Amino acid sequence: MIVIVLPQLYGVHGIARYVQSFAQTAPDGHEIAILAGSDRSGTVDLGVAKVYNLPLPRGRLGLAVWSFHARRCLKDLARQGKVDVINLHVPPLIPSLLVPRLAPIVLTAHTTYLGMSGQFYGGRDFDSQWGSLSIAAKKLIEKVLFRRADSIVTLTEQGRQEIERYGYRGPIEVIPNGVHAEKFEPDRRARKDIDVLFVGRIEKRKGSRAIVPVCRELVERAPKVRVCIVGYGDDEDFVRAGLADCAGNVTFVGRQPFDEVLKYYHRSKVYASTSYYEGLPGTCLEAMSAELVPVVWDYLFYRDVVIDGVNGRLIAPNAHGAFVDALLEVLVDEANRERMSKAARLTVLDNFRWDDIARRLVDMNHSIAKARGARRDT
Repeated sequence: MIVIVLPQLYGVHGIARYVQSFAQTAPDGHEIAILAGSDRSGTVDLGVAKVYNLPLPRGRLGLAVWSFHARRCLKDLARQGKVDVINLHVPPLIPSLLVPRLAPIVLTAHTTYLGMSGQFYGGRDFDSQWGSLSIAAKKLIEKVLFRRADSIVTLTEQGRQEIERYGYRGPIEVIPNGVHAEKFEPDRRARKDIDVLFVGRIEKRKGSRAIVPVCRELVERAPKVRVCIVGYGDDEDFVRAGLADCAGNVTFVGRQPFDEVLKYYHRSKVYASTSYYEGLPGTCLEAMSAELVPVVWDYLFYRDVVIDGVNGRLIAPNAHGAFVDALLEVLVDEANRERMSKAARLTVLDNFRWDDIARRLVDMNHSIAKARGARRDT
């Protein structure tokens, strides 16, 4: 059995959606358990997975307390001979640090604090929300976790390079995030009344400070352009204030239910993101699956998804004028936009379908468990 440890399973954040999608699309015939944090009690079924709901107290010590519940549950499952491999997901770090080593450990590193703090690239594009001592402590814990792992899964080539910067020299598998392509289909009957769509958390690491100059210049150069911003975050007040005099062109719709976001993809022509750091950008993949053309900064984590001039545009980070140029070019040239939008969906169908990714993850976990069993037998 693959046992996944994830206290925050019930939510719309990226890691929760990743694990939920994996459980829902994993091939039949495989045993998967998820140790989750919840006010609910008992077990529930999620796809082929059985979810063990363990109490997750509120407050700063909540994750630590939950981790001890998870330890007991893991030990009970191990005594029953049900734990073949343990799959940890970080962040958060504390639950993974407290997991007992009862079976081979596969660590899925969605992001690292090297990347989230802005230190992966030489020049910082955003100020970290953590102080230097806090970052150093978090990176030290990550280093310990990486050394405990039998194998590490990361989502992009950038993720692989980040992990290697920690000195880790063990096996690393690059297996991306996925999309339910059958759900995020284009709707060619929908009225395209949004030209440019931003979707995601509105915070500095996600490029919130760049949204303002990009949108202001875009409105100045194309007075009839229609921009929609879907999302929320701690930098929302700054963005709203900076675009207050563009209210006739820029619409904020705030936080939207996950299923409602699809309607905004259907209504839009171009997906824009000024994010400075992602594990693997799920909203970009969803937009591409719905045949939107992505215009994004040229970072390594985007290059696994966007091919400049083929299925979207990659623009040098913080080149606001060039970013606006690219948006306008895609909007004006309908034939080229149609070509790139078709290529965007084909990229998803060929490389990022959850059915295919779930099969790869199951096969990798079982191969690690089998290798450990073979070593024990010799």
